[in-house]
Amino acid sequence: MTRVIHTGDTHVGYRQYHSPERRQDFLDAFEAVIDDAVDSQSTGNRTGSDGTVDAVIHAGDLFHDRRPDLPDLLGVLSALRRLAAADVPFLAVVGNHEATRGEQWLDLFSDLGLATRLGAEPTVVGDTAFYGLDHVPRSRRDELDYDFAPHDADAAALVGHGLFTPFPHADWDTETVLDEATVDFDAVLLGDNHVADTARVDGTWVTYCGSTERASADERDARGYNLVEFGSDAGGDATVDVRRRSLDTRPFVFVDVELAAGEGVDRVREQVRQHDLTDAVVVVSITGEGDPVTPAAVEEAALSAGALLARVTDHRAVGGDTDATDTDVEFGDPDAAVRERVREMDLSPTARRLDETVRDGALPDSNVRDRVASLVDDAVAEGSLADAADAEDADAETNAADARNGASDDQVSMEDFQ
Repeated sequence: MTRVIHTGDTHVGYRQYHSPERRQDFLDAFEAVIDDAVDSQSTGNRTGSDGTVDAVIHAGDLFHDRRPDLPDLLGVLSALRRLAAADVPFLAVVGNHEATRGEQWLDLFSDLGLATRLGAEPTVVGDTAFYGLDHVPRSRRDELDYDFAPHDADAAALVGHGLFTPFPHADWDTETVLDEATVDFDAVLLGDNHVADTARVDGTWVTYCGSTERASADERDARGYNLVEFGSDAGGDATVDVRRRSLDTRPFVFVDVELAAGEGVDRVREQVRQHDLTDAVVVVSITGEGDPVTPAAVEEAALSAGALLARVTDHRAVGGDTDATDTDVEFGDPDAAVRERVREMDLSPTARRLDETVRDGALPDSNVRDRVASLVDDAVAEGSLADAADAEDADAETNAADARNGASDDQVSMEDFQ
């Protein structure tokens, strides 16, 4: 039997909402996973029947950025040293956020004896062989051959990073991977989708571990990781058991307020104050027919009640003449005004897709820049970036995505560290 922690999308270094406290939260969450693995070696109270785990499997996006800040890099190194001291191997693949054009940070950790970068050769832990599939842009996937070296273990698992079917937002076909792979996998352990989920594909268990911290206000469920146990049944066939483990992360308080006619900011503040906001991130969502609400007034109320920070979104169009028949854009709705202006600019299809991606409220902020980069890669491969105007549009959208993601200035590259 082999028991592993399956984690990923830790996004260490993400300065969410431009908050240094939130940046520390992402490192703390990664360290909490490592603490569970280390503690399991002696306590047996956290991860299973005998408490021990045989490895920590990381399914990509360890860092939020390919140029992590020095404090984040040192924090990860410290955590990996504690894991190595407890004789628990760290096996990982490279995600889209941390990928560089040359050597990867994961290679540095491997050279230091603190990690193993999974690939086409099997890494056997207990009686299970683990393989890796780094994130690959869509434009380069046709050249993949899914050629994996054979193994003689009782079970096999593929660790990958990408948006795979049958899960939401998928652009990578799981059945193709399983059909073309030269090894029969009993499980596929995935990262990239921040929502934990599990499905069965052609008899193989496919599971996402979810993110360890909330990288978007849409991620309301508790954060955590998977505990995966590989065994065998009475007939000798491999079995896979996936269980969920929660992490104690920064509290998020979600306040959804629907205002009736005549209700306004006082009603919103009243709803906010009904919650314990101590050290919490407060996310307020306003709908309904009530009066206009100034976000700053609500944020001030939350901060005075002890919140770390607050974000207020009024989903209503609160300006303009709704009865007018000769007005296409209601300027109380900035997004509508922007969409109208974009239509007037006669941009290329690529530029329009980039614009839609940057402003897509359903796309987690942590994924915007990579999605933009992927669109640009696809456009280059298809030859649709045919002129300088398109290239300039791509540069502008990439810069906007960087600003939206709150990229910091005190970052180091692999070359700097060496």
